Amino acid sequence: MSQSIKDIVNSFRRVSLFTVVAVYFLILVGGIVRSTGSGMGCPDWPKCFGSLVPPTSVDQLPKNYQEIYLQKRIAKNERFVASLEKLGFTETADRIANDKSILIEEEFNALKTWIEYVNRLIGVVIGLLIILTVWKSLALWKIDKVIPILSISSLVLVLFQGWIGSIVVSTNLLTWMITFHMLLALVLVALLIYVYHRSEKLLKSGVVKLDVPVKVKWILVLALILMVFQIILGTQVREQIDQISFTLGNMLREEWVDKVGLSFLIHRSYSILILGSNLLFFFWVFKYTTRKSQINLWSQVLVLFVILEIITGIGMAYFGIPAFLQPIHLLIGSLIIGVQVLLLLQIRDHIQFRFKEN
Repeated sequence: MSQSIKDIVNSFRRVSLFTVVAVYFLILVGGIVRSTGSGMGCPDWPKCFGSLVPPTSVDQLPKNYQEIYLQKRIAKNERFVASLEKLGFTETADRIANDKSILIEEEFNALKTWIEYVNRLIGVVIGLLIILTVWKSLALWKIDKVIPILSISSLVLVLFQGWIGSIVVSTNLLTWMITFHMLLALVLVALLIYVYHRSEKLLKSGVVKLDVPVKVKWILVLALILMVFQIILGTQVREQIDQISFTLGNMLREEWVDKVGLSFLIHRSYSILILGSNLLFFFWVFKYTTRKSQINLWSQVLVLFVILEIITGIGMAYFGIPAFLQPIHLLIGSLIIGVQVLLLLQIRDHIQFRFKEN
């Protein structure tokens, strides 16, 4: 490979890596939005209270601003419901159309408005970084067409994610829409990690042979699936806590967990499966790979993240769900999935290489 091509690949890798880091930062900020209850800080989308720069005082808004933005959200939801019905999702459409919680309009809060506004600004930056990633990937078309194709796919996904974000706002933070929004973010991370990993292979002439059994890959696949379900369970627990918090007027935090009930117990017990599957994977990696291999090093990072995730979960359960721990807990969970995806790609390379050698 010529030096000029290496420079092109390295340039793309720097941009794509920075984009991955930026997406994780957005997930952290999104967690802050959720923990501070700022999700409806801007009742419209993409603008905030009809302006590119949101107000700092309620005096800057018309007296009937709640009714104005409620009507706008209702109109948008009606269009969304009609689209769902045309696509055959009649049950989901009926659920949204008859959900009275969507009609609740929050009062203006300057702090919450600006927290949500900053979240949206970071989302715009992510979009620009994805566009830059696509532009950098086009230079790799003759070397590997898959990379620019997937880069363009990530841009489409970001645009779709932005639209889903607008629906999350218009439906007043509907539970399953928030979960879907989060899952899309994880898919975006996985896609960007794959593109980054694939570009790295362009710089390598071959893969160092490691005798990694196929069972190592499958236990990691199981651990990844378990982690995705754990995040889904976590979003459901978080929604119940939000409702309890609202009922108690954001007071008596130490009682919130006790009032959640069975869903929290399942979420907490499920962490044992998460820890067990990842520890088993770590043990097998330690057994079958060299100590300084990338797989071995990343498996150590994975176990560290799993332990930190459990510690932050314990911290929230026993210390009244501190607001600062919630976004950290979400971020670490997302990082776990990212590391698992990267490890799967690395293990797949070694297993494929071993099969080709045989």
